[in-house]
Amino acid sequence: MGKGRKGGGFGGGGMGNMQQLMMQAKQMQTKMEGIQEELAKEVFKAQAGGGAVTAVVNGKQELIELTIDPEAVEGGDAEMLQDLVQAAVNEAIKSSKNKSEEAMGGAFGNLPFPPGML
Repeated sequence: MGKGRKGGGFGGGGMGNMQQLMMQAKQMQTKMEGIQEELAKEVFKAQAGGGAVTAVVNGKQELIELTIDPEAVEGGDAEMLQDLVQAAVNEAIKSSKNKSEEAMGGAFGNLPFPPGML
C-alpha cells in the first residue's frame, strides 16, 4: 500500500525539513515585526476640502492629529464638515495601508497573505 512514499512527515522530507521550515517561519516573523516597527514610525497626511481638514495617521492606522481650519467651522454646515473629516481620515488610513502592503509585499515577494493580515 505505501508505494512511493518515503518518510513519515510532510512531503516525505522527515524532521530535517520541518526544522528548516520552522526556522524560516521564525525568520519571516522577525522580519515582519521589524517592518511593522518601521511602519509604525511613519506618518501619513491627507487633506479634504482644499485643506480645510487635515488628518494625520501613523503606520498602525491610528489617527494622531486632526486639524480643522477655523473658517470651515464658521460656515455652520456640520454635515459638510463631518464629510470632510471622514474623507481626510479615510484617505490618510488608505495611504498607510497601501504603504504597509507595499512594504510587506516587497519583503516577502509573492507569498499569499490572508486578507487583513498586513
